Amino acid sequence: MPRWLLALCLSLAYAAPVQAEQTIKVLTFNIWGRKGGETERVRQIAAVLKASDADIIGLQEAEGPPTACAGAACAEAEASLACRIAAMIAFHCQEQPRGEGEHGANALLSRYPISAPGQGERGLRVETPGRAVTVFNLHMPDAPYQPYQLAGIPYGEAPDLTTAEAAIEAAEATRGAAIRRLEREVAMLRDGPVLIIGDLNEPSERDWTPRAAALGLVPLPVAWPTVRRIEAMGFVDAWRAAHPDEVEWPGHTWTVLPAARECHDRIDFIFARGAGLEVVGAAVMGEASPASGIVVTPWPSDHRAVLATVRFEEEALLAQADR
Repeated sequence: MPRWLLALCLSLAYAAPVQAEQTIKVLTFNIWGRKGGETERVRQIAAVLKASDADIIGLQEAEGPPTACAGAACAEAEASLACRIAAMIAFHCQEQPRGEGEHGANALLSRYPISAPGQGERGLRVETPGRAVTVFNLHMPDAPYQPYQLAGIPYGEAPDLTTAEAAIEAAEATRGAAIRRLEREVAMLRDGPVLIIGDLNEPSERDWTPRAAALGLVPLPVAWPTVRRIEAMGFVDAWRAAHPDEVEWPGHTWTVLPAARECHDRIDFIFARGAGLEVVGAAVMGEASPASGIVVTPWPSDHRAVLATVRFEEEALLAQADR
């Protein structure tokens, strides 16, 4: 090959855009902060985070126990447990105080630096080795809780519900303000990978299907609105992408606690959106039970956690070679 042609080929190769992959492990975990922040329990939560080997971790109910409670009305909680836990695993930590319409305080932990949000914003930027990832870590209102209303399980003073239409209307009344705010914030983002993670306190229509209802796994099919609206923004439910069969893989995260009557469900989610998105895998972490794909003993929360591995492809420009 002539030298001039070789030089031209090398020049074009170094200037051409290529697909650079970044793979991220993400964990969402409601740590039941109201249960207490004694040293041993904090160590147990840290052990869960270590076992996950996650790069980005969203904690919900990160606050300590409240000073006083009367039913669902609780006084201000003690200091957040999140950064104590982050220090134990040498992670960055960004606390997220309770926002309007949100249930409990959240926190984002990461092995990579975290940029604080602007005034009134919830999306945090995690400076991963690839392109920065925007993360929304949510904990939506828990009451009224429509799965209990459909199952006739008392929870506060909410009335029983008997139809899918009534459940959808009640869910929109309970979480509509929170999802509308999320939609506004996501709409303001520019291109780039985005994660929405957290405890939505509402299931997915991909779980409450006619097939699941026919097998008695859920009371009836319901097109739950919150997940539907998140997916309408272009997000992929990581658990369902990895495990499409809702009967074989229910993915229940609520609840670990024993109860005479319970409606076990999947209310903790990881959603992802970005160029070339691929969900590599997803697992439920929890106590020693068939519901847990990854077992950690002792298990310190009333929720199981969800772990997902996602991969994004981003165009990168190779640097010029040294001459």
